[in-house]
Amino acid sequence: MMKKNYKYKIEGIVQGVGFRPFVYQLAHAHELLGYVLNNSLGVEVEVEGTPEALEKFTSDLSAKLPPLARIDRITKEEQALKAYQSFEIRASDEQARKQTLISPDMSICDDCLRELRDKNNFRYDYFFINCTNCGPRYSIIKTVPYDRKNTSMSTFTMCPVCEHEYKDPMNRRYHAQPISCPDCGPELFLKDMHGNLLAKNHDALNQLTTLIKKGHIVAMKGMGGFHLICDATQDATVLKLRQRKSRPSKPFAVMFRTIEEIEKACEISKAERQAITSQQRPIVLVKKRTQRLSPKVAPNIDRLGVFLPYTPLHVLLLDRLDSPLIATSANRSGEPIVTCAEDLVDSLGEVIDYYLDYNRDIINSSDDSVLQMIGDKPLMMRSSRGFTPTSFRYQSSALQTLALGAHQKNAIALYLNNQVIFSPYIGDLESVKSCEAFERTIAVFKRLYNFEPTQIICDMHPNYFSTQWAKKQNCEVHQVQHHYAHILACMFEHQIDHEVLGVAWDGTGYGDNGTIWGGEFLRCDRSGYERVAHFEPFCLLGGDKSVKDIKRVALSMIFDVAQDESLSGFEDFTTLFNAQEISLLRQMHEKKINAPKCSSVGRIFDAVAVFSGVCSRVSYDGESGLILESLYDETIQGAYEFYLDDGVIYYKHIFAQMLKDKDPKIIASKFINALVDVFFTVSNQYDLDIVLGGGVFQNRTLLEKISSRLTKKTLYFPHKLPINDSAIAIGQLYKVL
Repeated sequence: MMKKNYKYKIEGIVQGVGFRPFVYQLAHAHELLGYVLNNSLGVEVEVEGTPEALEKFTSDLSAKLPPLARIDRITKEEQALKAYQSFEIRASDEQARKQTLISPDMSICDDCLRELRDKNNFRYDYFFINCTNCGPRYSIIKTVPYDRKNTSMSTFTMCPVCEHEYKDPMNRRYHAQPISCPDCGPELFLKDMHGNLLAKNHDALNQLTTLIKKGHIVAMKGMGGFHLICDATQDATVLKLRQRKSRPSKPFAVMFRTIEEIEKACEISKAERQAITSQQRPIVLVKKRTQRLSPKVAPNIDRLGVFLPYTPLHVLLLDRLDSPLIATSANRSGEPIVTCAEDLVDSLGEVIDYYLDYNRDIINSSDDSVLQMIGDKPLMMRSSRGFTPTSFRYQSSALQTLALGAHQKNAIALYLNNQVIFSPYIGDLESVKSCEAFERTIAVFKRLYNFEPTQIICDMHPNYFSTQWAKKQNCEVHQVQHHYAHILACMFEHQIDHEVLGVAWDGTGYGDNGTIWGGEFLRCDRSGYERVAHFEPFCLLGGDKSVKDIKRVALSMIFDVAQDESLSGFEDFTTLFNAQEISLLRQMHEKKINAPKCSSVGRIFDAVAVFSGVCSRVSYDGESGLILESLYDETIQGAYEFYLDDGVIYYKHIFAQMLKDKDPKIIASKFINALVDVFFTVSNQYDLDIVLGGGVFQNRTLLEKISSRLTKKTLYFPHKLPINDSAIAIGQLYKVL
């Protein structure tokens, strides 16, 4: 039978994921000759053989992919026969144009886990075991192609055994760039806060285990940064961590050794179990049971963030302990995760007692991802390790574009060569270190892709760091309204190109009229939007001070509705202030001095938390919403009555009713029910699909209530992208693509 020759150009996540040995094995299985190589576009394959064999090869390329690989585009072109004598894997071909996609870091795979615990395997108990199906990717790469010389493993010389595996196309460690073993790989170092070396390797891990059992707070270098770690069952230790970190109530994530241990501590659904055990190993928010964890781990709420060990080092540590661990990002509040020992000692030297380091550098930081399940659908809250960087193929004539995202929960996105590329979570751009991380991430993506934007998209807020940064660049700048970008991000994920009713509820966002929005109904498509309804605005007394001192929000609303200056009917509430404070805040309210207008549903949650008596201050974003959600009672069917008039949703009259109801469960339940009712009051006026965005919809009860009641329209919310501000960059891009 006459032979043919085809050349394939393959784009997607096809480097560092075992794709070339996969092609090599396919070619041998179908008796094809030729070659496969990595280049800066992806992978190039040329094969010769019978038409029947070539057809099967083409089919198998897509149908039998390695676990971490993803094909976005294949082009196939017939070539003249070359009379190849074999099939070989050729060295990478580096070109000036870089387009190949970078894989996220991945948790240890089942094969490596078995070897880690196999006493007959030479990598038994080895802290850095990995293969092409697992381990670090983004966190160790300097540039593409993804070859060892371009990673932080370049300083480690492979021993003969590792080198043999690395060069064997039939081995699952073929070209696994972080490959190593106890004889040739990185080492562990346990140190005190003065930098004194206490132990190395297994002795270091064993001593760290003893320190944790004794109640010490330690740090351990993970895949994309350091964790702060302590025993999650010891009240005194958890309290000490809270005091040292100035974190009075924000919940800590807990790492359990097995899924069975999580099931003893929490109520988890089948979908939640699948998410927890997936290879991405995210933190998953689930319902707490009564269990032996310290109540100080996640006070005042009924949810717990749980996850499983995802590096061999975490696995080995949990195997040596008989209790779950708090494993939270090592950083100061609002700053990026720490990636090197020098910064750890500098910024957290007063928080931790000891730290476990290793001598493989983290090039790019990557925090833990966080999600919760809405039925069987994921609701992403932080997209990082295991999920990002990620990419979406999108055909557009747009030039290279950089989108800078939001001020809080920042992530960036870029567009080039028909790919939208989404960065890992960066953080809130409110500290020098966070702003440096923002600039560093942009530099990383420029380097990885030889990327230089022709246009930059940013938020409308004139005082945001990202906006000011954009205007300093020698580049065309466009601005997209914050809540419109929320809706556009979800539209992009679901590839919606028609008019929708966007519902964007969050804590803050700069509006067209210069006020703070956050309770918006937008009739919109990709060309623009109309603000068709919003919550009645109020004043933020003291501006940003109201965000934490939430009793100011409640007092502002009392000033709006009180019948006289004595604030009669609200006497119990006003005991939260002294007379001088009320007088000063009243002047702010009346004269509109440092009292910007705001229509944010997130801040209304704050006010309700105050009126219900559950808190008057918060220490972290969304705390009031989490507390109210934990108080929700399904048996309480009533709802406070909001009313809609000329596009404005009026609600302030309900606060007097709340003071009469007194019971926090009644107040929380009737308030959330009222939000659901008003959602339908407005949305029923429009024969449009509904698209959600904004951090308020991280409230699982609220989202589930809306989802279950909506029957005649399609409701869209993000599954792959975060529903909060982290996805803003994607929405900004979608506006110009």
